[in-house]
Amino acid sequence: MNKIQVEILGLSTNPASGGAYALILKETHGTRRMPIIIGAFEAQSIALEIEGIKPPRPLTHDLLKNIVETLGSELLEIVINELREGTFYAYLQIDSREVDARPSDAIALAVRFGVPIFVAENVMNEAAFYPEEEQEGSAQKKQSPRLTKLEALRAQLQQAIEHEDYEKAAKLRDELRMLETHE
Repeated sequence: MNKIQVEILGLSTNPASGGAYALILKETHGTRRMPIIIGAFEAQSIALEIEGIKPPRPLTHDLLKNIVETLGSELLEIVINELREGTFYAYLQIDSREVDARPSDAIALAVRFGVPIFVAENVMNEAAFYPEEEQEGSAQKKQSPRLTKLEALRAQLQQAIEHEDYEKAAKLRDELRMLETHE
C-alpha cells in the first residue's frame, strides 16, 4: 500500500452539523486537503493536545497513551487505510501489530505520541480536494469541485441518518450514486 503523509491543517464546525466537526488534513509534501467528519469529543481531544492544554485528569486518549507506554509498546504511525460507503477506516501501528481504530481516535493518539499520520494513496485520491486558490491554471481544476461536492454530500447523508431524516437521506444517497457513476 502506498501511503501519503499528512498533517492536521485545522478543525472547523458547522452549526447545522449537529455537533460534528470537520478535521482537515493536508498533504505534507503536496497541496491536497482531505476533510474527515468527527465527533465533538474527539475534536476537543485533538484540539486540547495541539494547543498544549493539559486537563486536570487524563482524557480517554491520554489514558490509552499511558497504557501503551506502561506496557512497553510504541506507537509508530497511524494510517487511514480505507474509505467505504463514506466512512473512513484507520489503524494504529503499535510495534509490529496493526490495531483497528476510528481515524479520529487514531489521530488523537498520533498528536499525543508525535507520530506521523498517513493516508493510503487510493483513499487520498478518492476523498481529497485541491484548494481553490491552488487550482487556478491547474489541470486539477475540473476534478476538484466534484470531489468537494461528493464529500459534502456524504457528510449531509451521514447527518440525515443521524437525525433519522430518512426521506432526505434517500434523496442524498441517490444524488451521491448519480455523481459517483458519472466520474
